[in-house]
Amino acid sequence: MNGLVVRGKTARTILWVLLVVVTVLYGFPFVYLLLTSFKTPLETIAVPATVFGSEFTLENYATALGREGVVASFINSTVTAALSTVISLVLAVPAAYAITRYRTPGGQVFILVALVCRMVPAIVVGVPLVSLFRDLGIADTSFALAIAHTTLSLPLSIWLMTSFFDAVPDELDEAAKIDGCSRLGALRRVVLPVVSGGVAVTAIFAFLASWNEFLFSLLLTAVRAQTTPIVIANFQTQFGLDWGSMTALAALYSIPVVLLTLVLQRHIVAGLTLGAVKG
Repeated sequence: MNGLVVRGKTARTILWVLLVVVTVLYGFPFVYLLLTSFKTPLETIAVPATVFGSEFTLENYATALGREGVVASFINSTVTAALSTVISLVLAVPAAYAITRYRTPGGQVFILVALVCRMVPAIVVGVPLVSLFRDLGIADTSFALAIAHTTLSLPLSIWLMTSFFDAVPDELDEAAKIDGCSRLGALRRVVLPVVSGGVAVTAIFAFLASWNEFLFSLLLTAVRAQTTPIVIANFQTQFGLDWGSMTALAALYSIPVVLLTLVLQRHIVAGLTLGAVKG
């Protein structure tokens, strides 16, 4: 008995050590980025590089925020990501609900096709979209970029929502119908509140897909709808990349995602554990 207890404690200790190592390896690049953003401009390009700077300064943040187009790019990124997330949810929720409730062979094929489309390289979609949006007169706009980003997030959104709707028993829909709800009424009043955590998880993934996207933003924007990742990539001086300003702006750009995750944390946990209580 004592041997089992000892082995159990040893296994837990090893597991915790592995978790700490993985966390450190995963989090160190971001921590290093934060530390670099507070270094002096000369220390950011020093060779060999140092983890900690000799002094704490906000000069990089002042330089980054004072650069023309930075504030506008933040607004563009926010508008584009919000639009893309809304469009993805508006299309993914009814599509996933129909797939899980009608359970037709075509629905299963649709999910497979959606996932295959998600695997298509973005450049294959991006190049035709450049000409299409130019012909429609919506080139270099946040709306056009949001549509492009939706092509990336929608397949994953449908797949995620399908798994969440699958965890909800059909009896809830039947009970809502008995109470006088239509199919859409049952979805809106009964099923969606149950899978609100799943909706939050899907929204997070859709938002991140747009917020971090680079290629479409590079191809489909010029000046008016340019997003922050493009601005960060353009931080150059006559001596090379302005690492101080780049890291400062990148650190600021990560704040909305961190805050969004913290605000929706309860819903995210509920959504990730939704399928575990099925049946």
